[in-house]
Amino acid sequence: MAMSLKNLSVGDLGKIIGFEQTGKAYRKRLLAMGLTPGTEFSITRFAPMGDPVEIKLRGFSLTLRKDEAAILLIEKL
Repeated sequence: MAMSLKNLSVGDLGKIIGFEQTGKAYRKRLLAMGLTPGTEFSITRFAPMGDPVEIKLRGFSLTLRKDEAAILLIEKL
């Protein structure tokens, strides 16, 4: 079942399954950062106001703003 990154908590594991259709502007940028379908990640931390969120994937940490993270379709592992 597809969900958004905001539905996860710190320490949760997830897998990217695709992108929202409305996010075409960010899609290319996210793909270039290694956020490809099938990639597994963990939530490292959320900023106090919830923006940005830090995830760990492929051996590095990546920080995403809410609008970038909102177009990711993920499933919780």
